[in-house]
Amino acid sequence: MADANKDMDPKEDILKKQGTLNPHPETVTDELFANHDFFDPHDIAQVKYEMLRRVCKDGWSIVQAARTFGFSRVAFYRAKTAFEKAGLPGLLPLRPGPRRPHKLSPEILLYIKESLADKTVTSSKELSKKIEQQFKISIHPRTLERAIARLKKKRQ
Repeated sequence: MADANKDMDPKEDILKKQGTLNPHPETVTDELFANHDFFDPHDIAQVKYEMLRRVCKDGWSIVQAARTFGFSRVAFYRAKTAFEKAGLPGLLPLRPGPRRPHKLSPEILLYIKESLADKTVTSSKELSKKIEQQFKISIHPRTLERAIARLKKKRQ
């Protein structure tokens, strides 16, 4: 199977690593992006900025701009709000959050294992309260339920 990144130019590769690669550059039909090398339909921040500029400075309708730049009206309003709050950085996609339960330190995991073995707790809600008392850290009961399920899965 061919490597998907093999066909990607270096700038696209950088945009992808930064999380700013437009997943649908083919939907950008604005003439600036078609006729000028400076305008890159792969750069999501640039596409969103130009969409906002077309409405605010050139007087385009929101529907026309959204369609021309490959977005919905809802996406336009979200971009506008983000830009008004944070400027250009607001147009960048948000970084994803943690992929693992970062509050569950090895010490807390050991406490969970011991509590399960001793059968001193009957619910994840109760365990959450005990952890908060013991470690001064709040962990949602659902996070504990998932951690317990992973621990049980490891034992099998």
